[in-house]
Amino acid sequence: MQNAKSKLVSELAKECKSMDDVHNMLKDLFKDTIQEILEAEMESHLGYDKHDPAGNNSGNSRNGYNRKTVKTKMGKTEVQVPRDRNGNFDPQIIKKYETTSNELEEQIIAMYAKGMSTRDIEDHMRDIYGIEVSATMVSKVTDKIMPLVAEWQARPLDKVYPIVFLDAIHFKVRKENRIVNKAAYSVLGVNIAGQKEVLGIWIGEHESASFWLGVCNDLRNRGVEDILIACKDGLSGFSEAINTVFPNTRIQLCVIHQIRNTMKYVSYKEQRQVLADLKTVYQALTLEEAEYAFEEFKEKWGKRHPIIIRSWENNWLELTTYFEYPYELRKMIYTTNIIEGYHRQLRKVTKTKTAYPTDDALRKIIYLATVGIAKKWTMPVRDWRSCVSQLAIYFGDRIEPALLA
Repeated sequence: MQNAKSKLVSELAKECKSMDDVHNMLKDLFKDTIQEILEAEMESHLGYDKHDPAGNNSGNSRNGYNRKTVKTKMGKTEVQVPRDRNGNFDPQIIKKYETTSNELEEQIIAMYAKGMSTRDIEDHMRDIYGIEVSATMVSKVTDKIMPLVAEWQARPLDKVYPIVFLDAIHFKVRKENRIVNKAAYSVLGVNIAGQKEVLGIWIGEHESASFWLGVCNDLRNRGVEDILIACKDGLSGFSEAINTVFPNTRIQLCVIHQIRNTMKYVSYKEQRQVLADLKTVYQALTLEEAEYAFEEFKEKWGKRHPIIIRSWENNWLELTTYFEYPYELRKMIYTTNIIEGYHRQLRKVTKTKTAYPTDDALRKIIYLATVGIAKKWTMPVRDWRSCVSQLAIYFGDRIEPALLA
């Protein structure tokens, strides 16, 4: 085998004077090899060699060729695909209706997953391989992952998730000849081993209790029996929905989002002082200390900023859930920073696209980007050993089945 290879290389080298000659020679060799494989597949299908008398009266025979152009990493390659009279020959090296090699399709999907625009993909394929790739072709190739997207979104989940984070990231999507804003609602769980895991992504225009009830029921149907702590931004209707499906879940509203919303109503001159006073509330050591600090905050700012006071009072129970737990858990759940970090990574991939033609186009890129991001989540979240020990004490009867599974 090695001698034959060396001989072939020597013969090719004699004919080549430049890199272009090498490429063209390899292209011809590639074409001839594919043609030989097709002929061998036909012989195997018929059960006899070409021109072999054994094929006489065998019930099936060769019936000419179909010309076919295939796009591969060697560029466009034209081959002659054999036909049989019975019409049931199905070549494996180049399948019926296939005009693009799997390697090229995988490369197109990989470039799409990196956020490259259709135009960039077209330019890359033309410059590197001399192949014209249209926007329609890119769409057809990437559409092949839609079954994987559906399978991923419906995959079975763990029975218990100690902590789940929820947030939304917004995109522009075409709908009936106009551009609308749509949100991709993400649910990111921290499993019993401390590993981050995106449980699912739901695309919608309007959030409501019924929308979140559907999400929670979806999680339940996929095997989730309990969520210990759910950390959220100000998502409308979520609390009512999760209390219906997972009634024992403790809810923590993101304190950082609450502070950002607060600052919208404060003049620039007052912001530094308001932030300093709020810090005494959310950085208090105990709930009692936080309540006392908030009373002082109300006395100082209540008359000037009644909207701020009302917002904190309305959300107080969900804003202060983290005071029930020790420091290691507090710093993890008082903000949705974990899921915001995931969304920032999504933005790096999707920032090149101003608008998506369909919801499915948005689902494809989010799925591919998520798969790439999740590959880097190899370590448990920080201080997880301490956190899970604390959780085992606070939620012993609920977390033990997950620990023993």
